[in-house]
Amino acid sequence: MKRFVTLFCTLSLIFSCGGGKEDVTPVAEELGVPTNVKLHSATESSLTFQWSAVEGAKTYKWLLTKDGEKVKEGSVTSRNVTVDALTRGTVYMFSVCAVAGDKSSAYSDPVEARTEGEAPQPGAVVQCTDAPLVVEVGSGAHLGTSGLIQVFKENGTLVDKIDLADIANVTILDDGTMVPKATINGESTFHTFMDALHSTRYRPVHYTPLRLKGGKLSIKLHNEALDFDGSYYLTMDESVVGKAIGKDDMPFSTKSAPSGTTLSVKADGSGDFCTVQGALSYATALGKDTAVTIEIGDGTYNELLYLRDKNNLTIKGASRTGVVIAYPNNESYATGSGSASNSKPSFGSAVGVMGGRCLFLVESCNELVIENLTIENTFNTSDHKGQAETIYFNGDSKKLTIGNCSLISWQDTFLCKGYVYVHDSLIAGHCDYIWGYPRACLFENCEIRSRAAGYIVQARVPGANDKGFVFLNCTLTAESGVADGSMYLARSGGDTSVYDNVTFISCTMGPVIAPAGWHTGKTPTPSTPTATSGWKEYASVKPDGSSATSGRNSYGRILTASEAEPYSSRAAVLGW
Repeated sequence: MKRFVTLFCTLSLIFSCGGGKEDVTPVAEELGVPTNVKLHSATESSLTFQWSAVEGAKTYKWLLTKDGEKVKEGSVTSRNVTVDALTRGTVYMFSVCAVAGDKSSAYSDPVEARTEGEAPQPGAVVQCTDAPLVVEVGSGAHLGTSGLIQVFKENGTLVDKIDLADIANVTILDDGTMVPKATINGESTFHTFMDALHSTRYRPVHYTPLRLKGGKLSIKLHNEALDFDGSYYLTMDESVVGKAIGKDDMPFSTKSAPSGTTLSVKADGSGDFCTVQGALSYATALGKDTAVTIEIGDGTYNELLYLRDKNNLTIKGASRTGVVIAYPNNESYATGSGSASNSKPSFGSAVGVMGGRCLFLVESCNELVIENLTIENTFNTSDHKGQAETIYFNGDSKKLTIGNCSLISWQDTFLCKGYVYVHDSLIAGHCDYIWGYPRACLFENCEIRSRAAGYIVQARVPGANDKGFVFLNCTLTAESGVADGSMYLARSGGDTSVYDNVTFISCTMGPVIAPAGWHTGKTPTPSTPTATSGWKEYASVKPDGSSATSGRNSYGRILTASEAEPYSSRAAVLGW
């Protein structure tokens, strides 16, 4: 009873119905204090409360505390509320008050409530839901070809497994990354050395579940295998890596869910998530139109990514060079530009869809912002062949903004649809490394870097008068060793149902650009460019400031100043 009185007095002194501890608004006598405040139900991570209606009340403010400190608060129009993202096995105190305009009642007497389950034990390992499990195995250890790694809830329920027999399906690269031996398509069998990335749908991908380095085995579980506030244990057969792990050898717990809409990703485990995909999956669950920011700490994140049906998302790195999302993918690993299914494939069944060759697949997302980071598709062979996008933005009427980023690959680095604004960024590649079906895609103040001989753009613009790809005040450069005159501004795919709309305005073109400018292998559409359709440029200069348009072929048009005006700003190109 003493504890109850102390907590009630603390709440009365620190909080009022109108706000925080500095709120001194008088309590209105017209509104009664809510009565019959009760705990209706509890789970390991949520508490549901209800109370009797107060005459004249328009809304109710509620407050949840723990040990006298505010944990969560909110406002509802109903006379019940469910408070989520709580810690299991924990005692909380709940109070509610009535509000009508600027009038409010006092808070009700606090009601004690406890979430289900056992509280995490002091000193137990508590980690992100997507953190790797690390096992000390010794310097002489090596991966076997049989045995199971399994993770169970504390009640014995199996939640994830990795079967070493499936290692036969992968090739291990020099850096430990595991890639498919055979190209993954819709008929391929889904096995434990593959994952299904979840963002309203499931994108099947290859991934690296195990990395053995420095006497430590790092185990990356499958996407969303673990819940928040969970207690688990790991078991591992001795045949996996020469060391057996039993039920009692490696218990661990997971963190609570983030409480807000700003999510932190840190590779060292100090954030809400350890992987970018973990944050993407969680952000999707917060609601399609809920504004969410994902802040990524410096580090290298070796993973493929998937995002679908999530609007108003900002992905912000701590620094452009410090945050690197890197993984090898390619048409030879996973065919197609990328798709997903409504249900997660089960191990041993057919994949069903082609997850695709890009690193980051984005579908049906509007107002997506990506800034201050590097995305690199690290697939490479001596001939640099094979489509390998860093990102595919698949949204014909959607908006994407990329700022202060580096996008690096070889063939087909950047693929997009819709309305895209890329500024103050680097795009690097060698063959059609900027391509796609945009209504309007503006690159402003960007470096366009050629890594070998080839072609910068291949446009497949839907409408004759769509702006397509526009480069404004960009610098066209090349890596060391790339021959002068070996890069063309664009080449056509030869499809007469789409348009080769590409425009360069006030760009500085290095010696790597062929004097003819435009490749003549296939006839572009239209073959004779106009001021609004086809291949065109204005005020192109060499690094010394002299004109760069001497020697251009007839497939390209040199615009006049007035013809260039509709391409001269973001507002002119994109309308925003």
